[in-house]
Amino acid sequence: MATNVILPALGMAQDTGKIVEWLKAEGQHVTAGEPLVVIETDKAAVDLDAPATGILAQVSAKAGDEVPVARVIALILSAEEAEAGVSQPNGAPAPAAPAAPAVEASAPSPSARPTATPTAASGPPQPRGANGRRLASPKARRIAAEHGVDLATLRGTGPGGVVLAADVPAAANPAIAPTVAVSGGSEMSAIWRLMAERTTQSWTTIPHFFLVREVAAEALIAWRARTTQGASERVTYTDLLVKIVAEALRQHPRLNASWQDGAIVHHDEINIGLAVAVADGLVVPVIHQADDLTPSGIAPRRADLVGRAQAGKLRPPDLAGGTFTISNLGMYGIDAFNAIINAPQAAILAVGRMADRVVPVNGQPAVRPMMTLSLSCDHRVVDGARGAEFLSTVATLIEDPPVLY
Repeated sequence: MATNVILPALGMAQDTGKIVEWLKAEGQHVTAGEPLVVIETDKAAVDLDAPATGILAQVSAKAGDEVPVARVIALILSAEEAEAGVSQPNGAPAPAAPAAPAVEASAPSPSARPTATPTAASGPPQPRGANGRRLASPKARRIAAEHGVDLATLRGTGPGGVVLAADVPAAANPAIAPTVAVSGGSEMSAIWRLMAERTTQSWTTIPHFFLVREVAAEALIAWRARTTQGASERVTYTDLLVKIVAEALRQHPRLNASWQDGAIVHHDEINIGLAVAVADGLVVPVIHQADDLTPSGIAPRRADLVGRAQAGKLRPPDLAGGTFTISNLGMYGIDAFNAIINAPQAAILAVGRMADRVVPVNGQPAVRPMMTLSLSCDHRVVDGARGAEFLSTVATLIEDPPVLY
């Protein structure tokens, strides 16, 4: 039976993905688990693995196409099916999937993108919800609101005519074409462009506020020394911080939430993203269900994710489902900084270096290892008091972590 190759969603606010490059040609043999196509989402450019072994057929999205998530972009057939003729998993003939609108370097002709332009009210009836609102994804609603676009004027390309994010930009700025050129005419990497777009959107649409706290690091240093003894994988301070933050999120679930479509959405899992610098930008792989892991269990997962991130070998599941992010620049000698929230998450913790400082101890000056934490919060989800309580719990667990041993 033929297997669908489906464009996955890597995030809660993702509506589309862009086909960057097919690593196999139509008609070639593919093996389950091997990289099949490079896709660019709102998080990063990653390899999508083949879901089955067989012959690649009916590739319906070419490089450069912007495709709605959950869209079938190809089929994988058995050798017998390839010889007998293509069929879908349900046994019906498999027509070519309708091509998704592509994001091009120049304005496309009307015939090339008929669904990305406003439609008159006299056109086909537009799908609406029970409350009478035009059906649209949360991301599409946000972009439309930012650009003053009336959703009722748009024809949606999603299931049942739902408006997706890809349907909105052309209507908002029909004469403006996206560019990926930098000075000298060279093209920036997909990862850098995505980082630029996401940080700009986060900074301009999320009401950030920042909380800063200095924390004594002696107990954390001692904890790492104990944990490292006999461990098969080197345990880093980042591993300990992942465990600490996961425990703090368990105690303060309001920080493990998101602002989506005008409402606060709480998440059942605690999945910690780690901001990782790579050669051409920044990616945020995710340690899933971090609250259920020990530091010794976190360490190999962190090492694997960071290693594959730097080698450009992350897979879609590695980037999906993050509910909170840690950005640690201590290894670069940075004392403190404020991080931009990784939308749609509610907060991000910025970690500075550990350094000896003169601090009061029992009324007397003493030299102690200290570190500075900065918590960036989305004020739509978290107020100052809740953010302060969370940061206080993190600080307490750093200064007195035996409860986590």
